[in-house]
Parts: sequence; structure tokens; C-alpha cells
Amino acid sequence: MKTVLASLLAILTCVTSVMAQEAVQPEKTFALTPTPAVVGSSYMVAAAHPVAAEAGRAVLAKGGTAADAMVAVQLALNLVEPQSSGIGGGAFLLYWDAKTRRLTSLDGREKAPAAATPDYWMGKDGKPVGWWDAVIGGRSVGVPGTLALLEEAHDRWGLLNWAGLVRPVAEMADQGFIISPRLEASIAGAVPKGLGSFPAARDYFLREDGTAKRAGERLVNRAFADTLRVVAAKKSTALHHGPLASEIVAAVKTPTNPGILTLEDLAGYEVIERAPVCAPYRGYEVCGMGPPSSGGLTVGQILMMLEHFDMAAYAPGSGREAEGRHLIAEAEKRAYADRGLYMADHDFVRMPLGLLDSAYMTLRAQGIDRNAAGGVAEAGNPPWREVELRAPDTDPDRPGTSHIVIRDSYGNAASLTTTIETGFGSRVMVGGFLLNNELTDFSRAPSRDGRPIANRVEGGKRPRSSMAPTIVIKDDKPVLLIGSPGGSRIIGYVAQSLVAVLDWGMPLDAALALPHVVNRNGEATDVEEGAEGLAAGLEAMGHKVNPRNLNSGLHAIAIDGATLTGAADPRREGVALGK
Repeated sequence: MKTVLASLLAILTCVTSVMAQEAVQPEKTFALTPTPAVVGSSYMVAAAHPVAAEAGRAVLAKGGTAADAMVAVQLALNLVEPQSSGIGGGAFLLYWDAKTRRLTSLDGREKAPAAATPDYWMGKDGKPVGWWDAVIGGRSVGVPGTLALLEEAHDRWGLLNWAGLVRPVAEMADQGFIISPRLEASIAGAVPKGLGSFPAARDYFLREDGTAKRAGERLVNRAFADTLRVVAAKKSTALHHGPLASEIVAAVKTPTNPGILTLEDLAGYEVIERAPVCAPYRGYEVCGMGPPSSGGLTVGQILMMLEHFDMAAYAPGSGREAEGRHLIAEAEKRAYADRGLYMADHDFVRMPLGLLDSAYMTLRAQGIDRNAAGGVAEAGNPPWREVELRAPDTDPDRPGTSHIVIRDSYGNAASLTTTIETGFGSRVMVGGFLLNNELTDFSRAPSRDGRPIANRVEGGKRPRSSMAPTIVIKDDKPVLLIGSPGGSRIIGYVAQSLVAVLDWGMPLDAALALPHVVNRNGEATDVEEGAEGLAAGLEAMGHKVNPRNLNSGLHAIAIDGATLTGAADPRREGVALGK
């Protein structure tokens, strides 16, 4: 354990020096920092911070499985990237078990308190409250599920001792870590948005004058270290029962926007195993998370529509790249339209079974004009459509997420997307970690024009998500693990990267670095700043272009026989490490 801790602390020191020189990107991307792909043959991990990736690499080097490494990586991210994920949030996991040759998905999504009703986000004036008014404080906090998911995955697929995975991170929290430029920028950006509203978060993240703590400073989190020592002994019981559970309930009832979470809500949380959602594409099976995530279905729809076009002809360097991006954007419009109308927690909402029906996807693809942009798309009429009339949910979920990919020496593979919703979640901090604001991922309006919205709040329901952890399978084995943070643009980031790898044959690092083009079924198509050539080409095809700072955080591992290639998005500070 001391060897692992010493290794992590050495990485911290090295990373701080490199970050100071290279100005690693904060949540807003100012420039791309090259991150070359890493090649190995035994194991590989890619995660959003070098220290977290090293925590996973150390576990894999000791003979741990992908599930073991995932525990260490997630807990380390909670410490060094607290704005994005942690045990106060939720997660979705796709896991490939090499022994059984079976792909499993685990739903560790947060859920609404049992007493929540569809008018949860309605103000006294009869209108939905503003988004930031909803976020800050205990009312936005859903029942966390990440720690329970980690325990479930470890119980099923872990080999190493749980406590031995947790304690090195506890010791690192006690000794402190060095604030990165990205974390400093994230803190500074959250100060005007209520980060200092609650004493625990204010004292931890801010200086006495109310400004962000600086890059290069050591940040000690003894409260989180104490929490992790209890977690080492009691696993997720530490959070869902006992003193820490009582502290969470008390913190949620803060005078600022108090919530209704109860001890019974925490004690009753369960991780759910769900069938992965798989879509056929060019001889591959592209598998993702099903509802309550919209990720697997929406990515699958985009790809199944694109399969009707010769996407290989539009690769970068072909002189026709803008045409390919046009087709992706038009497919996205239609998929996002279906997402908004139909997709939600299907334990509560009946969903049409034919959203990935091949004939339906063919019909949707036929509506795409190869040469000209269409307007905002309407949802389609999939086979077996429910009779119930619904209204679309157009509320976007916000970026405050992280993605982890791991492949171990036994052939097991994990693709985990994990979140506390927006950056810094609800701003409510307990036991050294932030609580999520996941209840704002529900539609704040329960209905529109007399029609219910599928993603309305209901007691015990899990909010719809855009998280899209993905495992691509060919010949009954994984060949690509991928996912990203980015709010509702996650779907577009992942779909574009899949096209870049599967259709355009791009090297993994180059595929993740491609400029983004995303249309979430809006009047304008978002084009990443600096991609003037793409913007001009899209405008010539009738797109209204919206230059945006599109800060993804893609991580991926490609598996080609005995060769593993890991890559991290150059827009953030993630890395791939392997052997």
C-alpha cells in the first residue's frame, strides 16, 4: 500500500510541474494539448486525471481486474477532479466479462426521493423554476448510486481486497494533492454560481477572500479521508446507512433550497442490472446503456441512419468532410427528436419498442437530404408506438461528468460514465465530497399543452441521462471502449468518434481530437471554435452555424488482437496508461 501511495504522490508532483508548463485545459477549452496514444499488450486505463489513471494502472499491475481498477480510479477522481464525479453522484457501467463472454450493464443512476411528485420543480407562480434556482441547494440532490455500483461491480468481478483499493486514496486525501490549472479554473467559474453558498464547499475550495484556491497549492481533504476509511470497512453501507447517511439528510435540508431526501430513500437504493442496448453498424455491434440513459438508444439511432450513407467517402482529407458532418448533424436531429419525446426511465414510462427497428431507421434516414440542411426535426412514429400522447422534453442536461475506460490483463473491459451532473453538483458538501444536483436532469415542467412529459419527476424515478458508455463488439469480443462527459452533447461526441474510428479508420488519438460538430435538434448546428473550414462548408449546405467551445472529455481504448491502444481527449487533462 505504501508503494502505491508513494507512486501516486510522485505522479502528483510530476503532473503539477507539467501542468504549470502546458496550462492543461480547464472546462472551457482554450487550445488543444497534444496527447499521443499509448500502446500496450497487457492492460490499459484512460481517465480524466493522471493521478486517477495511475491509481488504476497500479491496481492492474498488481493483477487486479478492470472492476478492481475502476474502484481506485473513481475514488481518486472524487479527490482530484471533485467537480465532475464522486460517491455523491451516479454512474452507468458496461462491463465485459472475459470468462463468460458476456456484456452486462449496471445502472447506478441517482433517483428521486420517494415523496417527489411531478410538480416538484414548479414555482408558486405555476411556472417551472429557473435552472440555477433549482441547482443550488439540497432540493436538487437525488439518492446517490456510484458507491453502490462500485461495490456491486467489485463483488461480481473483483479479485483484490476492497479495503486495499480504498485506503491508498484515503492516505492521499490526508496528505493532500496539488490543484491543477483545470481545477482552479473550474472553481473560479463556479464562484459566481453559488459555490461559496455553503460552508463546507466554501472552506474547501475558496480562499478567505472568496476567490478560488490556486493551481500549485496543496489541497488536503481529511474529511474525505475519514469517509474513505469507513468506506474501506463498510463499503456502500457507509453512505446509505448510519452516521454519514444522517449527515447527508441533514445537509440536504439546508435552509437554502431545502430538499426532501430521507434516510429511507438512502437505505432503499439498489443498483439495477439492465440489458445493454446494441445497434448494428458496419458489421459491429455498438453497445451502450439503455434507459434511464438515452445514450445507447440515441447513439444507436444516429449510427443506424448513417449506415445508409457511404460515410467512408467523407473522411478528413477527402475534400468532402463537411458533407459527412452534415449527414451526422441531420441524423442527430432525428435521434434527438425521438429522445426528447420518448426516452425516460422505462421502469416508470412505457417506451416504444421499435426505436432501433431497422425498417424504422431506414425510413428516418430516407428523410435526410444529402445536400441541404433541414429544419428542426419532429419525432418519428416507431413500430409499436404507445397510444399515450406526450410532449417533448427539451431541457438539456449539463456537463459535470467524467468517463473511465479500462481493459485488464484477463481480457475484462469496463466503460464507465460517472457524474454529479453540473460542475460541483448541488454545491452541498458532506464528508469531504459533493452531492449531486441530478434532479435537475428531470424535466422541470411535468407537461406541455396538456400532454405529460416522459422525463417528468416521479418518486423513486431515475432521471433521463445522456451518458453513453460504449463497448463496440465484433466477432464476439470487444474491439473499442469509449465514452465522454459533455451533458447532452455526449451523444454527439461519442457518435462522431465512432464514425471517425469505424468509418474513417483514423488513429484513436486523432479521432478524439477531431473538431466537434453537434446538432441537438436545434435551429443552429454547433461547430467547435477554430474549425472555420467545416463551418463554411456547413453554411454552404444551409446550416446556421453556431461557433462554440465544445469541451468533451473522451477516453477510449482500441483492442486489436494482443495490441491495446489507449487515448485521451486533448481538451482536458486526462491520460492513458498501460503496459
